[in-house]
This record gives sequence, structure tokens and C-alpha cells, in this order.
Amino acid sequence: MRKLFRSVTDKKICGVCGGIAEYFGMDSTIIRLAFAVFTCFSLGTGMLVYFIAALVMPEQQNY
Repeated sequence: MRKLFRSVTDKKICGVCGGIAEYFGMDSTIIRLAFAVFTCFSLGTGMLVYFIAALVMPEQQNY
């Protein structure tokens, strides 16, 4: 079973978009652009969603 984690290797701010991209097997740039567009059209709600996700999602552990 796969789990959703914040990325340690593919992060710009907190690793949320990188973790989502790794989970779905997509390019992180597409996820980041989608978040940016969502934030622009939702009058900043996307930023709130991003930082809540950063607090809720655990960080990926590399063993």
C-alpha cells in the first residue's frame, strides 16, 4: 500500500507538490503549476490548502 508523503528530494518550499507528484507518478512541475493556477483563481485559498497539507502530511523517510 502506497502512502502520501512530503518529498525530501523534490521540494521547493515544503515538499507537498513533490510528494503528490511522486504518489501519482507525474512530473512535479505540472502539480506546481496546477497549485499556482488554483491559488490564483481561488483568491489565495490554495496557499492555505498547501500549508495545511504541509502540516498534515508526514515527511518521507529515507532509510
